[in-house]
Amino acid sequence: MYSQELIKGTVTPLILKLLSDNKRMYGYQITQSIKEATEGKVMLTLAAIYPVLHKLKASGELTTEKENVGKRVRIYYSLTEQGNETAREKLKEFADYLTTMKSLLDLKPGLQKCLTI
Repeated sequence: MYSQELIKGTVTPLILKLLSDNKRMYGYQITQSIKEATEGKVMLTLAAIYPVLHKLKASGELTTEKENVGKRVRIYYSLTEQGNETAREKLKEFADYLTTMKSLLDLKPGLQKCLTI
């Protein structure tokens, strides 16, 4: 399992990617999908994702739909048109970031000296 410090900056892109791929999901479903897809290496709590979901909803990226399931009310989240655009931008930015980090961590000769100090 990865540290929360590493995971913290990836919560928004992960949620946007899942909603982009699945159209609508509820909170617990999001946490379980990430856990399963990463074989338990990334485990998000509901406390970690709900502030992000609320922020995305407040900024117009998400809509919600309530559905009764048994005695519970389940809130499904979906991307708006604006949210789809934000998802594309954030995922492109994140992919570029990963490429940059991989390049840095490939330990090119100049960087090796910095890491041994």
